[in-house]
Amino acid sequence: MHSSLWTRPESQALAATNQSSAYEFTLLGFAHVPTLHPLLLVLFLAMFLLTLTGNGIIVLLTLWDPSLRAPMYFFLRQLALVEICFSLDIVPRLLITLTWPSWGMYPVSCALQLLLVLALVTSECFLLTIMAWDRYVAICRPLHYGTIMSPQLCHLLAATCWLAGVPVSLVFTIWLFNFPFCGPRGIRHFFCDIAPLLSLVCADIRVFETNILVATVLVIMVPFCLIVASYMGVLATVLCMPSATGRHKALSTCASHLIVVVLFYGTTGVIHLRPKASYSPESKQMVSLSYTLVTPMLNPLIYSLRNKEVKAALGRVCCGQQRSGPHK
Repeated sequence: MHSSLWTRPESQALAATNQSSAYEFTLLGFAHVPTLHPLLLVLFLAMFLLTLTGNGIIVLLTLWDPSLRAPMYFFLRQLALVEICFSLDIVPRLLITLTWPSWGMYPVSCALQLLLVLALVTSECFLLTIMAWDRYVAICRPLHYGTIMSPQLCHLLAATCWLAGVPVSLVFTIWLFNFPFCGPRGIRHFFCDIAPLLSLVCADIRVFETNILVATVLVIMVPFCLIVASYMGVLATVLCMPSATGRHKALSTCASHLIVVVLFYGTTGVIHLRPKASYSPESKQMVSLSYTLVTPMLNPLIYSLRNKEVKAALGRVCCGQQRSGPHK
């Protein structure tokens, strides 16, 4: 049924796996370019290590440095932790696939990877929304900022962001893996995602597709609209400020977050909100690399290079300077 769709390298990788187990899935990401596997392995490993290092530094800085105690940095730490978890879920398996292309993947492992992907993407959408609202409160209601963004509320919002995606991801993962899979179990992707898995299902999936589309719109577009609404309020407030210096300072605190939002939604939206037939599996892999490897690697750089407080805290750590608070 699907055999005509496989390229020769993909067919060879799939055939090798079929000899080991008929029940295992095979990730065929980049199987169409086998000669590039050594180069891609080194490149992705370097990106993975940079992601863990950069986000790990953000986590440690926001924990240790007394000047990074504002709610903005608390949520930045949550975002860095999400990126670390996301990379740990995706990249190790990708590196294994590039090293041993015929290495199979048990359905339970594939389901767990999909579950974590859905939950973490949902968490990131909600976290970016909370971070935009934090900027709105800081700029539009500065006198009430400390009262509104209390530590209790920040912890509650963070916990909500982490847990909100779990029920939805559980439902769709269990539902998907209860479908019968037929034909060659080669997933034309570098991780277990819904669209390539659905192409292996031999059953009526129209109800599932309708529900997943509704959930995708709610998880991606509703938070995005809330982010836009928050920044419209910020922009309206900034335009009313009499001082150019005040306007520049207010906007500069939002710049890093806006860049991250554009990177994240620009790639996830392309993948999940466009019809499946719009892109080839190879094209989808390249776009997926943007939000699974590139964006998590760039986020710490964006926040550290554009944020004076983070740069100052990093400088204090690198220079070995110790101090008990933001003021001597």
